[in-house]
Amino acid sequence: MKNIKLIISYRGTHYCGWQVQTNGITIQEIIEKAIEQLTGEQTNLIGSGRTDAGVHAIGQCANFLTDSTIPPEAFYKALNTKLPDDIRIIESQRCDQSFHSRYDAKGKSYVYKICEEHVVSPFTTDLAFHVADSLDWKAMKEAAAYFIGEHDFRSFMASGSSVKSTVRTIEEISFDKNDSLREITFKGNGFLYNMVRIMVGTLYEVGRHRIASHDIQKIILSKNRSLAGITAPAYGLYLKEVYYAN
Repeated sequence: MKNIKLIISYRGTHYCGWQVQTNGITIQEIIEKAIEQLTGEQTNLIGSGRTDAGVHAIGQCANFLTDSTIPPEAFYKALNTKLPDDIRIIESQRCDQSFHSRYDAKGKSYVYKICEEHVVSPFTTDLAFHVADSLDWKAMKEAAAYFIGEHDFRSFMASGSSVKSTVRTIEEISFDKNDSLREITFKGNGFLYNMVRIMVGTLYEVGRHRIASHDIQKIILSKNRSLAGITAPAYGLYLKEVYYAN
């Protein structure tokens, strides 16, 4: 039996997130059905983590076990013939039998897209958070610096999570601009439930001068979700890359 690792890109607009559930179609479900169509096997596709409804991925990682004779490096091409246009396997390869996409992950990066336009573009409607007025990006960059390092990010976690520890390390936050489209990239060793979206929502409030840049440190130390900003919309968020030990 072979352990196959996949790198997956998808547009999450029409799906109820990654993980299989009873109340809607999910990315995991669609790919598992494609694998079954190809191999005749019912598999458990293990993802590096969940993405919520509407969230996209550039480089989600997943793995599954198979007895198929399809060459591992060709699996991505075969699967793409069975998948809808908004889900694509970018790469496939055989990995160590013990490899686990979730448990072996050492870190992740997410990118959040914000579009500053007076009129919402039909080409980015469900792919970026639209803001009608210009934000104070200088203040937002100053505020983002307070997130860097190891902190207890309880203030930036949505309710409903059962994690034992809310301590995480943010290694890097970068900002990029392309015309009206802005991107904020977060890289860290792990992220809490809705953590990136709440951090973006808080930076958004800083950009609107509703929260001062230096107040980020106080919000972190408070461990109080109500002091942080809004939860930014899911459709602006992309899982960019999952990192593993070499």
